[in-house]
Amino acid sequence: MAISEQVQQRSDFIGTQVITRNTGKKLGVINQLWVDVDQREVAVVGLRSTLVTGDQRYMYLSNIRQIGDVILVDDETAIEALDPLDFSTLINNEVITEAGELLGKVRGFKFDISTGEVTSLIIASLGIPLIPSQILSTYELPVEEIVSTGPDRLIVFEGAEERLNQLTVGLLERMGLGVPPWELGEEEDYIPRTASTSNQLGPGEPTTAYVPARQATPVQQAWETEAWEAEPVPVERQDYAQPQKSMYSEEDNWSQSGSTPAPKSVEPSYEREDDVWADDYEPQELKIPEPQKITEYERESDF
Repeated sequence: MAISEQVQQRSDFIGTQVITRNTGKKLGVINQLWVDVDQREVAVVGLRSTLVTGDQRYMYLSNIRQIGDVILVDDETAIEALDPLDFSTLINNEVITEAGELLGKVRGFKFDISTGEVTSLIIASLGIPLIPSQILSTYELPVEEIVSTGPDRLIVFEGAEERLNQLTVGLLERMGLGVPPWELGEEEDYIPRTASTSNQLGPGEPTTAYVPARQATPVQQAWETEAWEAEPVPVERQDYAQPQKSMYSEEDNWSQSGSTPAPKSVEPSYEREDDVWADDYEPQELKIPEPQKITEYERESDF
């Protein structure tokens, strides 16, 4: 196999044409790479008539004879019937540390073309290879950091984020809008303020027991709402004078003996001797004084 560069990225293979040496026939365009997770190497190459259309076909990586602007194989017998369920694409798989901290998702990898051995993973916050690396920050993780693998998850050693190699700085990170996935939790953590020594309780000191709040017993009403009557106002007791006993017996009150009759009123009786209608009035002589001339003032003589 003639190879210009020994180690290449997955993105360099995607979209490359596959042509036969003997006839120059185009077999298709590479659209996927399948990895043997246990062996950690690229085993199968997937291709179609175009990048998105056509029947999916497969061939082993070992059938490639030359890699350049196009990929050359011997003949059409390089296409074989394979089951890709035994392999994984690793794309969009989560990368998590042993402590459960998310580092990102796989969006690519680097591998040795001659042997197919995967050397490192390329991770980002989103595992979508179609998003340009100029927008998202990408990091390179050595494959030696992988502890175990799963269907959609890769477990790496704790502290692997400190050994990541940043490949590109995304636009969002340049603008201050994006941070690495493992730093998101640090920004959300809240460190409470430590209480002063004077406010701290000593060791073994019981907490203060608070008396429960006293609840008042509900008082039952002494009247009904519909038939309510005002309570009578208490009247002060007054002492009345005792009646004096009479000096005589009650029997004497009904007997006629000893009772004194009430005196009768006497009206004067008289008769008029003179005539009631007689006119005994004698008119008296009216004396009118004569008018006298009175001088109002005396005129003084001239000096």
